[in-house]
Amino acid sequence: MGIWRQIAEYLYIKKRDPNSPRTKWLKYMHGMNRISLLMFIACLLIMLIRFVIIPLFRK
Repeated sequence: MGIWRQIAEYLYIKKRDPNSPRTKWLKYMHGMNRISLLMFIACLLIMLIRFVIIPLFRK
C-alpha cells in the first residue's frame, strides 16, 4: 500500500480495502496516526499564517 493511499484512508477520503484484517490494535494505530497527521497539518497552517500571511499585512 502506498503512502498516499494510507493518508487518504486515515482522513476518510478513500475507502479502505475490505479484505484487509481489522484488529483492535490496528484500529488504535490508525486512530493515533490520524490524530498526528491532523496535528501536523494544523501546525503547518499555523506556521504559514504566522510567518507568511501576518508579515504581509504589517507593511
